[in-house]
Amino acid sequence: MKKVIKLAMAALAVSLVVGCATTSDVENLQSQVNGLDTSVKQASADAASAKTQAEAAEASANRAAELSQDTNEKLDKRFKRSMMK
Repeated sequence: MKKVIKLAMAALAVSLVVGCATTSDVENLQSQVNGLDTSVKQASADAASAKTQAEAAEASANRAAELSQDTNEKLDKRFKRSMMK
């Protein structure tokens, strides 16, 4: 039993030494996190810009549809007038 406990303690000590992160590992991870944060902010700004452009395009399309409808109504009135003559 004592031998098992000694082996377990030795394995625990070895795993603690091997498993600990170094300062450079932590700094590397922090730089990766900072890079991802920058990428997320850029993606968010790009999405906001795309949304604004899509809203402008939708407004333009709606205006074109209204003008088209007005033109169709005018043409229909002219056609009906010409048919009555």
